[in-house]
Amino acid sequence: MAVLTQAVGYVIVIGFGVFFSGGMILLSLFERKYLGQTETSESFSTANRALKSGIIASSIVSAWTWAATLLQSSSGRSRRRFPDSALTDILCLPRLPVAYDYGVAGPFWYASGATIQVLLFTILAIEIKKKAPNCHTFLEIIYLRYGSATHLVFLFFALLTNMVVTAMLLLGGAGVVSTLTGMSVEAASFLIPIGVIAYVTFGGLKATFITDYIHTAVLFIIIMFFGFVVYAASPLIGSPSNMFDLLTDAAAKNPIDGNAGGSFLTLSSTQALIFGIINIVGNFGTVFVDQAYFQRAIAASPTSALPGYLIGGLCWFAIPFFLASTLGLACAALESNPAFPYYPSRISAADVSAGLTAPTAATALLGSNGAVAILILVFMAVTSAASAELIAVSSLFTYDVYKTYFKPAASGADLIRFSHIAVVS
Repeated sequence: MAVLTQAVGYVIVIGFGVFFSGGMILLSLFERKYLGQTETSESFSTANRALKSGIIASSIVSAWTWAATLLQSSSGRSRRRFPDSALTDILCLPRLPVAYDYGVAGPFWYASGATIQVLLFTILAIEIKKKAPNCHTFLEIIYLRYGSATHLVFLFFALLTNMVVTAMLLLGGAGVVSTLTGMSVEAASFLIPIGVIAYVTFGGLKATFITDYIHTAVLFIIIMFFGFVVYAASPLIGSPSNMFDLLTDAAAKNPIDGNAGGSFLTLSSTQALIFGIINIVGNFGTVFVDQAYFQRAIAASPTSALPGYLIGGLCWFAIPFFLASTLGLACAALESNPAFPYYPSRISAADVSAGLTAPTAATALLGSNGAVAILILVFMAVTSAASAELIAVSSLFTYDVYKTYFKPAASGADLIRFSHIAVVS
C-alpha cells in the first residue's frame, strides 16, 4: 500500500532527523556559551535532578508511546484465519485484540491495561527520591542492597528489556515507512536512529526531555486532528451518529465473535477482557525493569515526581484510546466505501497483523495527506521513545558496568567520555 513515493519517506526520516538533532545541538551550544552551563556526568545522565512535573509528564508520555501504541491499538489480530507461525506465537504483539477486531472494548483495555503500571510507578518514584536521592540507575540501589550476584541478574534483564523495546520501536517505525512509501526497511531502520544518536550524544538527558516535550505536543496535535476529521469534517463519516450507523452495518456483515450481539459498540467483549488481563500483567515487566522510567524519577525534583507520573500516566491513556477509537473504528466502518484502499475487499489479514489499519483509515479519509500525517506521527513516537531507551542503556553501561566493575574511581570526565561511547555504540 505505497501511497507515497520513496522520496517522501527519505525527506521525512532524514529531514526531521536533521532538524531535531541540529536544533538540540544548537540549543546545547547556546546554553554553554550564554548561560554558562557546563556538561558534567550528572547533567548528562540526570539533568541535575531538577526537572519539573510538566516536562516529566511529557517525557513519560513520550517514552511509553511506541509504534505499537499507535498501530496495534487500532489494529489487532485478524478475525479471519491466516497461517500461524512459531514466531507469531512467541511474539504475541501482532495478534493483540484491539479496535479493529474487538470494537470500542479493545481501545479501552489497551489503554487502561498499560496506564496502571505508570500510575503505580509513582510509588517507586517517591521512594527513590526519599531513600536514594543521589542514585543514577535503579541497579545501583540493587547492587548496594543485594550485592553483585543479584545486580548482574537484574542488569541482564534490564539490558534485554531495553534492546527488545528498541528493536520493536525501530522495526515498527521502519515497517510503516516502508509500507507507505516503498522505502527499504533496512534503510529506514538505519536512518531513523541517526538523528537520535546525534542529539543524545551531544545534549544528554536534557536534550531527550526537550525533544520529548516537542514530540508529545506534535503527537497530540495530529491525534486531535484525526479526531476532528473522523467525527466532524470528513464526508465519509463526519459525525458520531454516522459512525454509529456504519459500525452497526459493519457488525451485521462481519459480527465480532465474543462481543455481545457481535457489535463493535459494546464493552461486553470476552476476548477484549482476556487481552486486558494479559496486558496489565505483561506490561509490569516492561515498565518496572526499564531504566528509562527510573531515569525520569531520578531527574525529577523531589516535589515533581508524584504529579509528573500521575499526569503523564493519565495523559498517555488518551493516545491509544482516542486514536484507536477514531482510525481503528474508521477502518472497520469504511470497508464498504469505494474510498477504502482495499475496496471491494476488506483489509488483508497480513496488514491487520502488521498494524496497518490506522494508515489505511487515514489514507481513505485524507488520501496522501493522511499517509504523511501517520508517517510523522510514527516518526515522532519512535524517535522520542528510542532516545529514552538510548540514554537508559548509556547510563546502565556507564554506572553499572564501567564504574561498578572496571573503574570504581572514575572521574566525571571519564564517565562523560564513556557515556558518549555507550550512546554511539
